[in-house]
Amino acid sequence: MLSGLGEIVRMAPETARARGLMPSIERIFFDSAARGYEPGPERDAFHERWLGRYLGGEDCLLVGLAPDRSVWGYLVGTLDNAAESARFADLAYFRDHFVAACRKFPAHLHINLDAAYRNRGLGALLVEEFALFARAGGCTGLHVVTGAGMRNVRFYKKCGFGEVARATSNGRELLFLGRKI
Repeated sequence: MLSGLGEIVRMAPETARARGLMPSIERIFFDSAARGYEPGPERDAFHERWLGRYLGGEDCLLVGLAPDRSVWGYLVGTLDNAAESARFADLAYFRDHFVAACRKFPAHLHINLDAAYRNRGLGALLVEEFALFARAGGCTGLHVVTGAGMRNVRFYKKCGFGEVARATSNGRELLFLGRKI
């Protein structure tokens, strides 16, 4: 339990679907997006790129559940080295700019919380749970890639990530933030 705020549960995506949690996870996912998406192919592609591809195989799904069993947040992550995995070939910045960094920090994650649950330390708890999962899986480091100047950079730095590399891709300045585990 998390001081009356519920718990963090690691579960298979099929379990999250069976328990009816995926609509809440997807709501949080789209609510946290930098822009709105109307239903259609662009929304579907955005979902697959940043959430869907992490909901299979040996990937990790951590779900934050409030005492009433509603979802307050989630983290999806993988131990796959994105610079060497065909699954991430569409994200050219990994192979074009971050190959060496990915070797040192292979596990990566995406995390989102419902706005009402932010700034309570819950996101950091999700990251810590994923770090334990990644360490148990033999990884020596975690990473995230985000835009320079994005609001989440401060969050990741508070969680122990530091800037490892910086690159420009498709006109955007990207930061590769890594954390040893």
